[in-house]
Amino acid sequence: MLKNYEEVQKVGQQNAETTTKLFGAISNGVQAIATEVGDYSKKSFEEGTKVFEQLLGTKSVEKAIELQQGYFKSAYESFVAQATKIGGLYADLAKETYKPLEGFVAKNTPAK
Repeated sequence: MLKNYEEVQKVGQQNAETTTKLFGAISNGVQAIATEVGDYSKKSFEEGTKVFEQLLGTKSVEKAIELQQGYFKSAYESFVAQATKIGGLYADLAKETYKPLEGFVAKNTPAK
């Protein structure tokens, strides 16, 4: 009876450690993504405000169109780069989240 209790206690401790590692990985990954999104949003807002101020100071329609085209091109390229970067962060999050579960899944998966 004591041996079974010790085994249950050991399994419980392993599960608690795995859960702690899992939550740590999730927390770090989500924090990195949130930081990136916040930084991008701030940068994007600042660039948009700057271009808007420049548009208010233009004296010709041609210059305004030129400013808008440059801004739209830059904003699109920045968005694509940021989306790629955030996609990579999500992929890293998935990998890091699975790492603590690898041993648990391997032990609890029946052999064929």
